[in-house]
Amino acid sequence: MAEESQDGQEKTEEPTARKLEKAAEEGQVLSSKEMFVFTGILVMFGLVYIIPYYAQMLLSYWSMFFDWSDIVNDKKSILDILFYALRFFVIVIVFISIPMFLIVLLTQIAVGGINFAPKAMQFKGKKINPIEGFKRMFSQKSLAELVKAILKVLLLFGLTAVVVYDRLDDMIQLTERELSQAVVVMGQAFPQLLFVLLIGLAIIAAIDYFWQRHIFIQGLRMTKQEIKDEFKQTEGSPEVKAKIRRKQMEASANAAKQASALNDVKDATAVITNPTHFAIALKYEVGSKGAPTILALGKGAMAKAIMERAEQANITLFRSPLLARALFFTGEIGQEISDKLYTAVAVALAYIYKIDRGEFASEPEIIVPEDMQFDEYGELLEGK
Repeated sequence: MAEESQDGQEKTEEPTARKLEKAAEEGQVLSSKEMFVFTGILVMFGLVYIIPYYAQMLLSYWSMFFDWSDIVNDKKSILDILFYALRFFVIVIVFISIPMFLIVLLTQIAVGGINFAPKAMQFKGKKINPIEGFKRMFSQKSLAELVKAILKVLLLFGLTAVVVYDRLDDMIQLTERELSQAVVVMGQAFPQLLFVLLIGLAIIAAIDYFWQRHIFIQGLRMTKQEIKDEFKQTEGSPEVKAKIRRKQMEASANAAKQASALNDVKDATAVITNPTHFAIALKYEVGSKGAPTILALGKGAMAKAIMERAEQANITLFRSPLLARALFFTGEIGQEISDKLYTAVAVALAYIYKIDRGEFASEPEIIVPEDMQFDEYGELLEGK
């Protein structure tokens, strides 16, 4: 039966990659004790065959501990003997510990990977809570570990009994043989016993690995709602993503439309500027019934490009920050201007017509309605 979450939903879904990452951050990684036991015995099995090649050197060091003649003859001191002893133990420790450390490291990398998790080292009160500890002692996991330990002992004991039974006659006769013959018999039996136990431990390690993996994945299973919530957190809500995509497409379309409109700037009657941040190219034919039309508009680099095209075509640039921003934020390319801006634009165009004909005219004051006055970000200035 699937485990249930706090809200009663069943955890039936496999953990996502993000769930596994979060577990690793908290120090939860797949591990198998039996795999460590197997690989550790494997190293010892290798050392059994390697040690004879270094036996003479080790025995020579060992014999120094019992040779006191040089001390009696004042050739060596007690400190010299202690130095040799220290060097001997360092050699032995290095000889055994380095392979063991490497095999433990490689085993964990192969099983569940190496992970440094600061969160796992943080103090947690429930770890020293006696009630929680009591629950862990009698949990389903502890019971499974107990059964596994009993089966492991039975299997290894059975394999040992098989090897001993196979050599029972030789074992019985050991007391009747010389020491050298007994050593030979034991030297033949011990590797055989170790090899058989190694096979048994390999089987146990393989079973334990798949069991631990099953328990690990089961403990990280998620409900369908958790998967949906995680997707929203990592990828965003589908509605929000759709809205963002729509805005991106609109922005892309507007940018393309603005770039295409640059070719129409040469036909403009005038260009209203900010003077540098905004530029709007207007076209109006005297006597026409319609309102002025926006041929091109732009902000930043696009505004600069519009002004450059206008200068190349000898089109008058009229500076009016409020009017330029009002036209930019309320108008669209190819559309007529807002009726609220008729008067302001009419005053500006009348002045431009006189300038274009070479007449003298004072620059007029352009009055833009308060509800059409924007800052450079498109926010109304009213109330600021």
